[in-house]
Amino acid sequence: MTALASALIDSTHDDEFVAMKDACRSSSLDRVPIGVNLYATVRELPALSFHHALRGRRDRSDPELAEHLQGFMGFVMQGGRRQMTATLFHVISHLQRVQHHVSLEIEEAALDGLAAWAVEANAILFLPDGSVRHPTGPLLVNPQTGESDDEVDIPYPTDALDRKQRTMSLLAQRGMHAAAGLPPVVGETEVRLRAAPDVFHRACSLLAVAIRAESLASETPLSIEELRQRLPEAFVHLTASEEAFMSSDAPEPQDIVNHAWRYECASILQWALGLVDVLRAPSEICDVPRTARTLVDADRSALLASATLRPAREILDALDEHFRLHWMAREARRADGPLPGDLDAGVLAERHHALNWLVRFQDATWDEVDTPT
Repeated sequence: MTALASALIDSTHDDEFVAMKDACRSSSLDRVPIGVNLYATVRELPALSFHHALRGRRDRSDPELAEHLQGFMGFVMQGGRRQMTATLFHVISHLQRVQHHVSLEIEEAALDGLAAWAVEANAILFLPDGSVRHPTGPLLVNPQTGESDDEVDIPYPTDALDRKQRTMSLLAQRGMHAAAGLPPVVGETEVRLRAAPDVFHRACSLLAVAIRAESLASETPLSIEELRQRLPEAFVHLTASEEAFMSSDAPEPQDIVNHAWRYECASILQWALGLVDVLRAPSEICDVPRTARTLVDADRSALLASATLRPAREILDALDEHFRLHWMAREARRADGPLPGDLDAGVLAERHHALNWLVRFQDATWDEVDTPT
């Protein structure tokens, strides 16, 4: 009997199944369908090519899925009462990336097909006993204790795991070491990059608020009307916080500083669009004059019409590196020590923010983007 078959049998506590468990162990499950909920992180769900009875299926287009996942995370953590462990951290990370929820009934003859599908879909299983399982059966979360099987692997796409290892090796060559327990970033089969026109418009808006912030910090500030004439597209796509900043006659000093840092976000989005060939090392700020000229002095209509993003693998490589570097910067700050490799914490924070928005991290809008490490 496979590990998944055993897990499915043991998970069944409904009265109509209990009396049949012993027989199932020595024969089969063919007449004992068991309900399984699957939580897949891939962008495109593989075909359900194994025998099953489908009970429900939804994706991120259903607004109730996000609420359901929040409830599931609360269940896993017992409403915050359960102490976080490495495995629980990875399970929560998985649930934050889920794009499809499938509910079905399965029989023993289809278990191998289910396991293969779950691996391809990068799905975890929720069984009737409340246990959370790896696609092939090992226990990820015991519903009573929160414990997992020893040395259980957390399901991540292969390219995401490979990317993490490449980044760790490259950083080690520079004498920098991120925590091995940090998860991989989203994989190529999972990521839903923002549309290139949206990235272009976001870069324009970020540049506009940065220019105004820099102007306000100088002795000769630009008027809003002058800036609007130079970069009219930017004003169509401002966020609520950006609108407030741009419409204020006298923003708070910290607001000015915060928005001046948006040059870094604009710069990395320009890189993602292929308008900048190479990113500077995150130990120095971007080339501010060039960042401004790239959009202010350009034929923006032509740039928008031809806007395309770099390959997803390049964007994810950058995200993985900045995620781990940002962790190092925060750890150094917590320890009140120097940043490794002369890293600039401000540059890392802004780039991480922009890249998380670009990959739709937690489906957050720009103003709500988080950069947990």
